[in-house]
Amino acid sequence: MLHFPERITVVDVSARDGLQSFHRWVDTDTKVKMVDRLSDAGFPVVEVTNFAHPRVIPHLKDAEEVMARITRRPGTVYRAQAPNPRGAERAVAARADEILGLITASEIYNLKNQNMTLEQGVEAALKTFRVADAAHTPFLMAIGTAWWCAYEGRIAPERVLGLMDQLRNGGIKRFYLADSMGLEDPRRINQLIRMTLDRFPDIDVGFHVHNTGGNGAANMVAALDAGASFIEGSICGIGGGIMTPTSVAAVGNLATEDIVHILNEMEVETGISTEAAVSAARDIAALLDIRCLSYVSAVGTHSEVMAQAKTHARSHPA
Repeated sequence: MLHFPERITVVDVSARDGLQSFHRWVDTDTKVKMVDRLSDAGFPVVEVTNFAHPRVIPHLKDAEEVMARITRRPGTVYRAQAPNPRGAERAVAARADEILGLITASEIYNLKNQNMTLEQGVEAALKTFRVADAAHTPFLMAIGTAWWCAYEGRIAPERVLGLMDQLRNGGIKRFYLADSMGLEDPRRINQLIRMTLDRFPDIDVGFHVHNTGGNGAANMVAALDAGASFIEGSICGIGGGIMTPTSVAAVGNLATEDIVHILNEMEVETGISTEAAVSAARDIAALLDIRCLSYVSAVGTHSEVMAQAKTHARSHPA
């Protein structure tokens, strides 16, 4: 029998993960409105931006200005990604509530994404963590391509666990594992998260979920059953790995409004109403002039579908 927690934290990463790989520049005013809309919807953690060098991620070159202008909702964690110690220093100065570090379990992807070997990536991650720790800013470590990589194929669980061992020994206790390609399967998602928590019972592990192959919802359920303590998605399903093949990045993350809808229907408390998440998705889709890719936005919530059914019944009397 599947095991589900009573409550789970849903993180929205669209303002960072979604916009850094967006097909065009999004102006600062729109970014601020987007983050504020996610806050208004009740998301407990909003990933705002990335403090990478502007040459590396030009779409987020306004990171400081966005952080300065957002309306900070009490109780909401405003997270920023920092790929290196200098990025962490900038994130601390911008008053990020949480800093996200990144490494991938794929040597080839890590070289493409961060121009580092895995050994160099671990060293950089630990230095980035120390900057955050010295500033008393919570730190979260992302491990991307944790199951499969377009360049290397299947990633051995021992490689992921070996990276986590080095990072944990350096003081990092909070992680998420990312199915960065969205072509992973529920069995292996469940297996690796269970192995992680069995080996490192003192750490916190979340799941960053993509939906390229249509397995996103099933993979999320598998991660919850294995003990993941938070789930990460992106409003409207926008975003995807910058260094993935174009056809893979085109689909990107599992939409957070679908995540919220599924969890609420399973009676796993999210603290966000499905209606609030869907409304935010539709508003943000309009802001960005895109088509929302989520199922619940296209089909509607239960109450919306029932209202349509009543209208249909009245217009087609027996």
